[in-house]
Amino acid sequence: MTSTQQRAALQRQIWQIANDVRGAVDGWDFKQYVLGTLFYRFISENFASYIEGGDDSIQYAKVADNVITADIKDDAIKTKGYFIYPGQLFANVVTQASNNETLNTDLARIFAAIESSASGYPSEHDIKGLFADFDTTSNRLGNTVKEKNARLAAVLKGVAGLDFGGFDASHIDLFGDAYEFLISNYAANAGKSGGEFFTPQHVSKLIARLAMHKQASVNKIYDPACGSGSLLLQAKKQFEEHIIEDGFYGQEINHTTYNLARMNMFLHNINYDKFNIQLGDTLRTPHFDDEKPFDAIVSNPPYSVKWIGSDDPTLINDDRFAPAGVLAPKSKADFAFVLHALHYLSSKGRAAIVCFPGIFYRGGAEQKIRQYLVDNNYVETVIALAPNLFFGTTIAVNILVLSKHKTDTKTQFINASGLFDKKTNNNELSDRYIEQIMQVFDSKAGVAHFAKSVAYEAIAGNDYNLSVSSYVEARDNREVVDITQVNAELKTTVAKIDRLRAEIDAIVAEIESGTAEA
Repeated sequence: MTSTQQRAALQRQIWQIANDVRGAVDGWDFKQYVLGTLFYRFISENFASYIEGGDDSIQYAKVADNVITADIKDDAIKTKGYFIYPGQLFANVVTQASNNETLNTDLARIFAAIESSASGYPSEHDIKGLFADFDTTSNRLGNTVKEKNARLAAVLKGVAGLDFGGFDASHIDLFGDAYEFLISNYAANAGKSGGEFFTPQHVSKLIARLAMHKQASVNKIYDPACGSGSLLLQAKKQFEEHIIEDGFYGQEINHTTYNLARMNMFLHNINYDKFNIQLGDTLRTPHFDDEKPFDAIVSNPPYSVKWIGSDDPTLINDDRFAPAGVLAPKSKADFAFVLHALHYLSSKGRAAIVCFPGIFYRGGAEQKIRQYLVDNNYVETVIALAPNLFFGTTIAVNILVLSKHKTDTKTQFINASGLFDKKTNNNELSDRYIEQIMQVFDSKAGVAHFAKSVAYEAIAGNDYNLSVSSYVEARDNREVVDITQVNAELKTTVAKIDRLRAEIDAIVAEIESGTAEA
């Protein structure tokens, strides 16, 4: 079986497990149990592999808890960020799960112990609360302890039955892929809320490539509205050869999604000291003011979400928003996220941001912010994507690429609205289309009906309109009509009608004549 086939088989199996064990519980409500169990298995095997150090004679799962010394524990936490005793390992818990009458409380105790093991260490923030959404006492699992334990045991055994092979690089990749696959499926089935925490991988790939384009290395990559971390992780997947020196940074306002993002980092083998995911409102309480600017920024912020805006008089003096001289409208925070990203962008980097298309042509404060961006030569490219690429919305969104190192004052516009493959529920941006976009993004060449670089003066003269359709003429796909041929056909048709009318008149006259004689 090829690696692709193995992945596909695992994905089918894990989604079947997720559906089988949840019973009558809504899949969206049940996701944290399946995702949390997969994470629990991963960190257990990852930790055991670290302790064993490749020595086949050591089987950490069979070691007694009481032989673990304080030095062993201390060294492990400093390296891995957490500690798991042998008796707390997923493999040992699952073997007794079906017969364990205290399974739900045992799991709660184990999760609390794993989290508290990091207390007082540099990893404390990254580990604390990871299992907060894995509520083993929730009535979603059942009304009685017996029912709760039965469902928990089913989830544990189902995840234990997944064949990931030996714990090596490919095994780790399979864990990460399975987690992303689950998140993607939950998002696809969650309606609008699904799109708020997960960006489809095919779109994430394009965004990551735009932000990282031609950078031999970056200091770090940042997503100011990181959701489950899928956009950040695409940079890791797409650019293994690049050195992301200080790792992956993000902020997320939703607590459950924040936990998913941190789990996602671990599941993709990013150690605690290589990521910094923070909880909070990016626009009101940004967490990275003291950080150096980021060489790469990727983001798919919520579209046209409300924010406090001018109701907070201090924001107009905020370093992120003050240069534009105006705040984004209270009813539409889109440009607040854009200005936030621009503020954090380094002089060598790029930001690639998914945007609601209305911000590129509306007037008022949004027009003034566009003027600030264009006058200061920060807008490198605006890309119009196809509709229905994202979960929870059919809107044809745009990608705004910001840069502080442009070599000319032109702005590039790309009309990629026709580049998509039709799938069952959503459209998809295939690799060949991503390559097509990246090639023209790199060359800045003009391509009829597809791409055009526009001079600053033309944009300023057009009220700083940045809508792609204002500069790239759409291809006319209407059928070309040969007027001469149409006229000839009409002439023939009219002649036939005249002949038929004459024949009908003759028949009517004959009938009327016969009737009169009678």
